[in-house]
Amino acid sequence: MASPPPAIDHVDVNGEPCRVWRKGTGRPIAFLAGHGGLPKWPAFLDRLAESHEVVAPSIPGYPGGLGHTKLVDHLDWVLAVRDLLNGCGLEGGDTLLAGSGPGASFALEIAALWPHKVDRLALIAPWGLFDEAEPMTDPWAQRLPELPGMLCADPENWNALKAPPEGANSIEWPIEQTRALEASARVFWPLGNSGLEKRLGRVSAPALLLWGAEDRILPRSYGERIAAKLGGPSRLQAIDGAGHLAELDRPAEVAQAVEAFFA
Repeated sequence: MASPPPAIDHVDVNGEPCRVWRKGTGRPIAFLAGHGGLPKWPAFLDRLAESHEVVAPSIPGYPGGLGHTKLVDHLDWVLAVRDLLNGCGLEGGDTLLAGSGPGASFALEIAALWPHKVDRLALIAPWGLFDEAEPMTDPWAQRLPELPGMLCADPENWNALKAPPEGANSIEWPIEQTRALEASARVFWPLGNSGLEKRLGRVSAPALLLWGAEDRILPRSYGERIAAKLGGPSRLQAIDGAGHLAELDRPAEVAQAVEAFFA
């Protein structure tokens, strides 16, 4: 039997609606999506929803979210994500905050600037740093047929996420997916460097860093560098058989690691 879909709500950020998905019961986990956003509810979040209430708000410009053109500089984006989380009712100091790629970078920003708001962090290959010796692979420079293999160990996992569902508007769907890539480029293009490294020492919340063993976007050394600079305790864990979006390649394994860390 198919799993029931998540409940849908919306939060206004700078006067624009951003979709919020909710599913499950228990202590809430907020999840900020990786590159390309979440046009569909993924198996990874379904697994987390077995033991927690999962709250997945759409970052402006990502599928389900508007208003990215109103955000000019990096501070605008960080404040927008903070307002988004506040609008979801996640204003206390016991927030379990998870994210992937750009979403994980924003999670670190929230934990650095408002450390009292975050209890624990689970981060899948966060963006925001730059190492000239091992530069981040530019995902916006890839030809579209090559992008799935750059983001996932199994390209079909990306293709399945982005394939239009039955009944989707054939014009609106690709526009929404392209807008998501544009939104992340507005924050992180061309080198993925947001200056986050300077703020990592302010993060006091314990952090789990998850890295796909076959990540072709960010070298594992980025995870080691983040772990070494965080102000709180941290652990770096590799996910075998996974690429950059480890939550798509190995949803059960990633969810299990997050659940164990948040327990």
